[in-house]
Amino acid sequence: MSQSKLGLKINGKDYTLDADPNMPVLWAIRDLLGLTGTKYGCGAGLCGACTIHVDGEPARACLTSLKQVQGKQVTTIEGLAADGLKQAWRDNNVPQCGYCQAGQLMSAAALLSQYPQPNDAQIEEAMVGNLCRCGTYTRIKAAIKQASGTSAQLDLNEREQSLREIEA
Repeated sequence: MSQSKLGLKINGKDYTLDADPNMPVLWAIRDLLGLTGTKYGCGAGLCGACTIHVDGEPARACLTSLKQVQGKQVTTIEGLAADGLKQAWRDNNVPQCGYCQAGQLMSAAALLSQYPQPNDAQIEEAMVGNLCRCGTYTRIKAAIKQASGTSAQLDLNEREQSLREIEA
């Protein structure tokens, strides 16, 4: 491994790291910078737990190298300024175990940035790469809709349906 001095801009702050340019961003932000909100899930870009934004676009931090983000703005869950989305997440009781939530929120924020009032198909397309072992997909969709202003939080009947889906 060859070490290099690398300049990174993460959450609006400049950092200089002495690291291998091929190191995944995930390890740099977690292990070198101590920003542990972004999670390691599968290491293959399939689960979405490590989703970050690179120049506003969602990217899998486990597959993105430090050299790929040189000169670009990286945003992690710690730097995400989506208060309305975070509130909708709480209103709809989205998190259960919480492990996937950083990646889910990052993908949802990118979706809302591109489509401020997304339809169901756009939500499903944007979120399909984010896995939730607790099965809170109905709540995630409701929270995105609430944050976009296209519907209110889950009503009692939808909550009960969501619970039945989880139990099945």
